Amino acid sequence: MLIAVSSNDQEELKGQVSAHFGRCPYYTLIEVQGQEIQKVKVIENPYFRTHEPGQIPGFMRDQGVKVMLAGGMGRRAVQYFKQYDIEVSTGVSGKVADVLDRYLKEGSTGAAPCKESLSHAE
Repeated sequence: MLIAVSSNDQEELKGQVSAHFGRCPYYTLIEVQGQEIQKVKVIENPYFRTHEPGQIPGFMRDQGVKVMLAGGMGRRAVQYFKQYDIEVSTGVSGKVADVLDRYLKEGSTGAAPCKESLSHAE
């Protein structure tokens, strides 16, 4: 299973989770089998500067991502991920390794639109 984490840097598992999935400069992709990490790589967000609704969820689908972990995300993005059958967990923060560990042990925190998204009716 491939898990993506919105990331502020290229530090792989030592990196910091980004507060917003669409505006993060990187994504840390972690391939896991059961509870065991198989492979970790960091990719640049090709839509970091600007993106249209659905572009990043489509990009994650094309990477083979099955789970997206992020600090926050807009309502439409959550809907796109669901449409692509990608599980979303928002409201996470801290180091990528810690967020991944919590997800693997406890599962999803669920996906609620971030406050910024709600204020802009996105």
